[in-house]
Amino acid sequence: MAKPSDQEILARIDNEVTSALGYGDELSEQRRKALEYYLGQPFGNEVEGRSQVVDSTVMDTIEWIKPSLMRVFASGDEIAKVHAQGPEDVPYAEQAQDYINWVLSRQTDFFHVANTWFTDALLAKVGVVKVWWDDSDQWDRETYTGLSDTELESLLMSDNVEVLEHSQESTEDIIPVVTHDVVITRHTQKGRVRIENVPPEEFLISKDAKSVEDARFVCHRVKKTVTELREMGFEIDPDEIGKGDDFYTWSNEKSARHAFDRTGIWEDQNVDAEDALKEGWVYESYLRTDYDGDGIAELRRILTVGNQILENEPVDRRPFCTLCPIPIPHKFYGMSVADQVMVIQEVKSILLRNLLDNMYLQNSGRVAVQEGMVALDDLLTSRPGGIVRTKAPGAVQPLPTPPLEPYTFQMLGYMDSIREERSGMTKMSQGLDANALTSHTSATQVAQVMTAAQQRVEMIARIFAETGVRDLVKQVFELAQKNEEKEKYIKLRGEWVEVRPDQWRDYMDCTVEVGLGHGNRDQQLLHISTMLNFASQAMSGGLSIVTEENLYNLGAKMIENMGFKDVQNYITKPQQQQGPSQEEQMAQMEMMNKQKELEIKAAEVQIKAQKMQQEAAEAQVDAQLKAQELALEAQQNRPVAVG
Repeated sequence: MAKPSDQEILARIDNEVTSALGYGDELSEQRRKALEYYLGQPFGNEVEGRSQVVDSTVMDTIEWIKPSLMRVFASGDEIAKVHAQGPEDVPYAEQAQDYINWVLSRQTDFFHVANTWFTDALLAKVGVVKVWWDDSDQWDRETYTGLSDTELESLLMSDNVEVLEHSQESTEDIIPVVTHDVVITRHTQKGRVRIENVPPEEFLISKDAKSVEDARFVCHRVKKTVTELREMGFEIDPDEIGKGDDFYTWSNEKSARHAFDRTGIWEDQNVDAEDALKEGWVYESYLRTDYDGDGIAELRRILTVGNQILENEPVDRRPFCTLCPIPIPHKFYGMSVADQVMVIQEVKSILLRNLLDNMYLQNSGRVAVQEGMVALDDLLTSRPGGIVRTKAPGAVQPLPTPPLEPYTFQMLGYMDSIREERSGMTKMSQGLDANALTSHTSATQVAQVMTAAQQRVEMIARIFAETGVRDLVKQVFELAQKNEEKEKYIKLRGEWVEVRPDQWRDYMDCTVEVGLGHGNRDQQLLHISTMLNFASQAMSGGLSIVTEENLYNLGAKMIENMGFKDVQNYITKPQQQQGPSQEEQMAQMEMMNKQKELEIKAAEVQIKAQKMQQEAAEAQVDAQLKAQELALEAQQNRPVAVG
């Protein structure tokens, strides 16, 4: 088969973009409407002189659901879990797990990414993030003054240094001293994982897609200037950058987003702009095409601007991870939480407007006057203590205002109950219900009600964990494995460790820890405390069913549920407890041997001393006996044997 030409590829991308979901279609209009409801914008049916208040149900519901999701995914340092497939993979799985969590929590600021990601999903049906390996060049500007010749030569020896400015000065001494002032740029290339939120209006996908993985066409479109494209290394003709753009510069969704702070003004950035600041839509398209003509379509990344193809390269994945809170089977776009509660905001706004209008009429009701019998200027000038001049009694009569029907307040409560049923956010889960903790309500009952109310939110969290967040973890794993340096030292768990992504196994299973299915954190903390007490009693009783490592794991889990991140700062693993090293053990053994030798020598010396003492005592006894013999012989004048 023949290889497709550039014009054929551009024509196909143009057709795919035009027919894609999110390209100025009904979906885009629905998202614009949801955003306006979230921001509390007027409905357009307001009547002059009547109440124009707008209820905030959409914002309240989303902002109450979001903290629960953020607590699940972004409250700790351990987001991902990597499971080993065999005992030989355990150290690599632990290393990969620590690395992924380090990337998400420290390197990419996952908290702010997740906050925007979840908000887009709850509001605009689908939230999108883009994850890729960024190995772009970095140029740092540095200034040095007063350098000697040797220092200047040493500075310029590096290949990654380029001189921008250079000046030198020389003293007027007998031996002149030369100093240099230089401004340089230092080139560094540091590869890293990048995660970026994609606005809903910038993401396009084919209409028949069920997921990003099986989509025929996926595209990320963004406005970029000629300067930005040239900094990326592309040769761009300023006169050609805007050609082929059939999408208006300021989309409805973007306009609605900026209308809140009065910045949503239609503005063509290319009008009278200098060449370096001209803008154009850059389309980063991922589609399958038989580019090499072998009869098999492969996935390719094609970067285009105007009628020009900037890049065309094969890839093995689409760098997008998506979230949908309420999926519809066999469809990419499902429903958002805003879709569920927008009608409630409309009804509550109408009821509130009627309430306020009725209160206005009650406080400043209408009156009936006899024409010509009342000074109308006095009547129209309303002030406390004011006087209305009349020519006859009863010339001014108040008109009765119908009282507000009680079912209006009942209707407001009914709409709140519908919102709670649809979203799962109750007053108790918000901490607002004063009747939730009465003297007649047990803690178990409250916990049951709270758990039932949180099931809807926990279902959304589980969907997020098993779809977009899990895809994100897998992509970070794959990017590190393919692109990370063979040896890299990063700080994990308070220590600098060597990371070797090239030794990670492709078949390692990555999951997401969400902590769902066993109640909330308070319930988990209660269960862990019970297990910890049991384990402590079992160990103190001499039972072999609990080890020190088991106690450590329970204590670490308790500390995590309390909200503390660095467990190692509070307790230490049994195998990590500091003990004597091998050298110290050898020295101790040698010292013990020398001590034993000394003890043996001391014992020998003591034995010799005792023997000498015994011999001296025996000699003394012999001397005494000899003296007695001599004394007796002298007395008896004959030999005597004493003893």
